[in-house]
Amino acid sequence: MSNDKIHNPEVDHLLNGILQLQTLDEAYAFIEDVCTVNEILSLAQRFEVASMLRKKETYLEIAKLTGASTATISRVNRALNYGSDGYDLVLKRLGEE
Repeated sequence: MSNDKIHNPEVDHLLNGILQLQTLDEAYAFIEDVCTVNEILSLAQRFEVASMLRKKETYLEIAKLTGASTATISRVNRALNYGSDGYDLVLKRLGEE
């Protein structure tokens, strides 16, 4: 279930745009235009943290391998446990469940 705080026509437009992407190259082109390098790297880091948490890696190992702070790891863990299940949906589709 999505968060009502972000559900609006502009976000719908963005997400529908993302759904139009068909290749990794298209996804790179779009995300590079929409986000800063730091934003992209932060999103990628959080996604990697989620994957590692689901694989039962420890906070210490995750921090060591990703460079993520314990606050970031905790935030991702909270999203995994109490969020909208978006991480799990994507990880499952990638065969990482």
